[in-house]
Amino acid sequence: MKLLYQTHSPFARKSLVFAHEVNLADKIEVVHHETSPTQRNEEVIGLNPLGKVPVLITDNNVTVFDSGVICAYLDQKHDGEKLFPTDPDDLIAALRLQALADGLSETGILARWEAVRRPEALRYQPLLEGMLGKLSAGYDYIEDHIVLDERITIGQIALATSLSWLEFRGFATFRENHSKLTEWYYTFSLRRSMIATTLIGDTHD
Repeated sequence: MKLLYQTHSPFARKSLVFAHEVNLADKIEVVHHETSPTQRNEEVIGLNPLGKVPVLITDNNVTVFDSGVICAYLDQKHDGEKLFPTDPDDLIAALRLQALADGLSETGILARWEAVRRPEALRYQPLLEGMLGKLSAGYDYIEDHIVLDERITIGQIALATSLSWLEFRGFATFRENHSKLTEWYYTFSLRRSMIATTLIGDTHD
């Protein structure tokens, strides 16, 4: 299999961490691509019309996107405990956490556009403040309502990779007054899957 990947994409990393967790990483060739809403990547667009990574190309030359669908596909390709739980209630809980984590990543990306990437004259401070407020509300909700136990699921992988990216980009206010979330994140970050996919220095805006 081949995974079109961008080093600083929380969604791409989610897919690769998942592959490590289900022991399929050695069966995947990682191919790095830079993508941006303001700069077309024709090769990526040829596989995903939205021009986004990650994109997985399977052994049968089937194109799979986005990250959640890639992870669901990979979960069918191993014989270990499934990271998309088979119990209906557990599955909904895992998918809900994945949705929340992905929403945090998407919100952080929008905040980064307003704080850094958009030309300064075009930045809109109320929008940035609104995005930062959503991040804070998300952190509060996880701290108060989400049970983060030892069982690994797609939800936990999505959350860990989202928090890692948010910290990398300077939006890690979850460390303020969220002791349960911070402790869980620290422990999860020590997993081999996270260490093998660690974010490294910024190479682009």
